[in-house]
Amino acid sequence: MINKLAWDVFKNTGSIDAFLELKNIEEIQKNMKVDENENNQSKWNSNFGK
Repeated sequence: MINKLAWDVFKNTGSIDAFLELKNIEEIQKNMKVDENENNQSKWNSNFGK
């Protein structure tokens, strides 16, 4: 979704900076999801042996 938004902003404004900022936000969101999933899996594994 952010990918499409970033592309549309770039097409409408021609601003590569806006495009790159939105791409960075998308990367941050992906990293946050990975960290969240790892934390959840760690919690599940630590409770498994109880």
